[in-house]
Amino acid sequence: MAYNANVSIPCSNALSSRIQPEAFSELFGAKARRGWTFEQIAQAINKDEVWVAALFYGQAKANEDELRALANVLGLTPGRLEGQVGPHWYPNRGIGPVPPTDPLIYRLFEGVLVYGHAIKAIIHEKFGDGIMSMIDCKIHIDKKEDPMGDRVVLTFDGKFLPYAKW
Repeated sequence: MAYNANVSIPCSNALSSRIQPEAFSELFGAKARRGWTFEQIAQAINKDEVWVAALFYGQAKANEDELRALANVLGLTPGRLEGQVGPHWYPNRGIGPVPPTDPLIYRLFEGVLVYGHAIKAIIHEKFGDGIMSMIDCKIHIDKKEDPMGDRVVLTFDGKFLPYAKW
């Protein structure tokens, strides 16, 4: 992958520095040194960019093959990631305060607060009584050009799970 000087590459590891083990800070450092986006890393290891970003924040679990591929493309010491976040490690999901203090994350939180009941009602009308899985869910982020200002398109593609009756 070639470095793209026209791309702004956020590589903040402020949250990851509070997450153990230190492998996550090393991932952010390697990402910054390479000058890559999450999308570029994801393409290099044949994964989705949101999953890769979640992994960097300690919110996703990679298997040993994925960790080796990641170490290889980022130029990290082979075996170091597996030693820290290999089969013995599991994510402690859900980071940050509630309500969130980061403006972008807060706006997502606000979206659920404002539209959550409406979304819930429509899901129930279309699917029945149940929930949308965040375990079996794919998230895509797209940029939509607009003359009034570019738009963010978030897609949550989650499996519907009906409540059981007994």
